[in-house]
This record gives sequence, C-alpha cells and structure tokens, in this order.
Amino acid sequence: MEVVPLERLKRSFRSSQKVIEKEISSLVNKLNDICASPEIDQQALKDLAGRLKLLKAKLAELRKEEQESIRITKVRLDYLNSLVKITNVDSDEYVRWSTIRLNTMLVDYLSRHGLNESATKLSKDCMIEDLVDLELFKQAQKIQDSLARHSCTEALQWCNENKSSLKKIKSPLEFNLRLQEYIELVREGKIPTAIQYVRKYLTPWSDLYLKEIQQAMGLLAFNSTTKCSNYRQLYDQKRWNFLINSFQMDNFTLNNLTKQPMLNLTLQAGLTALKTHSCYQSDGKNINCPVCSSESFGKLAPMLPYSHHVNSSLVCRLSGKIMDESNPPLVLPNGYVYSAMALKEMQERDGYIICPRSGATYTLMDTRKAFIS
Repeated sequence: MEVVPLERLKRSFRSSQKVIEKEISSLVNKLNDICASPEIDQQALKDLAGRLKLLKAKLAELRKEEQESIRITKVRLDYLNSLVKITNVDSDEYVRWSTIRLNTMLVDYLSRHGLNESATKLSKDCMIEDLVDLELFKQAQKIQDSLARHSCTEALQWCNENKSSLKKIKSPLEFNLRLQEYIELVREGKIPTAIQYVRKYLTPWSDLYLKEIQQAMGLLAFNSTTKCSNYRQLYDQKRWNFLINSFQMDNFTLNNLTKQPMLNLTLQAGLTALKTHSCYQSDGKNINCPVCSSESFGKLAPMLPYSHHVNSSLVCRLSGKIMDESNPPLVLPNGYVYSAMALKEMQERDGYIICPRSGATYTLMDTRKAFIS
C-alpha cells in the first residue's frame, strides 16, 4: 500500500512546528514590548489575545489533518495485516483481499491518467476510499492542467509549499518554472519586465544554474522564429510537457509513490515470472501462458527479462498442465511429448490421438513413458 498518509502526517507535523515557532517567537517579542512600556497598552493586549485565538484555531485545523492521516494509516495497516491471518490462497478471504488489492491498483492507474471521475466512482462502489489517494491526484491534476494552459502559478505555489522537501531531493523544478516564465515574457516582447524578472527570481539560482541563466540572457537577442538551435529549444512549446513530467516525478518522489502505476509493475512482475525462450518459438507455445499470447499480454512482455528457473518444469502443450508423477509425460512414436491426462482425454473423446504438430494418428498403446533425470 502507498504511504501517502504517512508523508502527509509528517508534513502536517512540520507545518505545526513551524507555525508554533514563528507565532510564539512573535508573541514573545510583542509581550516583551508591552512589558517594557511604562503603561499597559490595553489594545495591544487585545491584539495579542486575538493572535493567540488565531493560533489555536490554526493548530486545531492542523491537528484535525493529523488525526485523519493517522486514521487512514491505521486502516491501511489493518488491511495489510489481515493478509497474515490468511493461510490458504484458495480461501474466500484471500479472494476478497486480492480483489480489494486489484481495485486499489485500478483506481491508482485511473488517477495517474487523469480519469478522476472514474477513479472516484470505482473507489466509492468498492468502498475503498481510505485505501486510495484520490485527493492527492486531484490536486496534482489541477497543477498539470494549469501547466498545460501555460501557467506556472499553481506549480510555483506547490513548490513554495514543499520548498524544503524539494531542496532535499535537489529538484530543479522551481528553477525551470521560473525560467519558463522568463521565456514567456521574452516571447511576448516584454524585455524590461523580463530583465527585472531575471534579477528577482533567476539570479538567486546562479550558484547552481549559472550556465542556464547565461544562455537565458542571450535569449534577449533572439525572437521566437530564430533558427539558432540553442535558443529555438528554449522557445519550443514542448518544454511545457517537460515541466508537467518533472512535476509528476517530483510529486511521486515527495509522496514515496512509484514512478509507474502499481498495475503496470504487477503485470510486469507476473509476466517476467512466466516468460521463457519457448514463448517465442512457434512449436513451444503454451495455450495457457499469457506471454505466448501475442494478441494480449504478450505485447507487454518483449522488453522484460526472461524468468530464471533453478528447477525446470515440463508443461503439456495440449492442456497447459505441468507433467509430473501424477500426470506423467508420454512420448508418441514421432518423438513429441504430451501429458498422459491430455492424451487419455483425447482418445476417450475422439477414439484416437492426433498429434497437433505433425497430424499423425496414434493410440495410447503406441505411446511410451518418458523418464526425466
């Protein structure tokens, strides 16, 4: 399960700490000024009391957020802990548990792709609102939409709210947003405003991004139709897509979310466990193997690594079942091997055995057992 509530709780705690430190320091200074005065300033005392009430209300609001994060965290821990009590994967309890897990992955996938209405409806219908992070993705979608409209305002506000966290991960997002705002001012021909903007917002980043700032200043000599590649790239509208992607990655990092949807990762893990070289051989495909099916999941598998099997297992091409002591392999006269159960079932149904690869006809009397060492 995602740990978004825990990250939210940590941020709420830090916010409370900052509010308390800032307000208490200010109140103490104000109180010292009042005490140093030869006369008691009644109005100053009333203002002081009013600020204390505001501080109390703010802390109460932060406390409410903390309690909600704690509640959701407990719900998710209880859900994960319930798996420990399930001893049989064929039980109804495990089916219910895995169904909930699948639904959370689907909601996560829908949310990441901006399908918030569908994600909300699915989570509500499945009663898993406390196991998914709808609000986080809704807020992120608003910022992405504003960037798609070529506005950096909401993204910069988000950067300001998460300034310390972004600094820890050495994110260049805020600088790139400021740079983009400067580029738009130059594009519009507002040169004096652009120069003032550089001095106020880009110069403080000179220790880290001096080269980029110098190149940006050169933009003043070129318009948006320039053929100079370095400056044409700065004017390129695709930079907005880069900013959206950068915001997404930083948002995932700050909330300890995976870069890819969990549905993708789970599918990839499952396909990797099943993928073998036989999946890509015309005579080695398994009818029950999703990797062998080139029209469905097989399309997701080509870039994935092959499964590593320490102990090999034989799978019948006819039935898709493993051949072992209870379902031994039988060899046809033409050398092809199938499971005993599949061959017996075929003879009982058709009266004889037809090899699917050669078309030759046999009976069970023609087969012989294969002994694998």
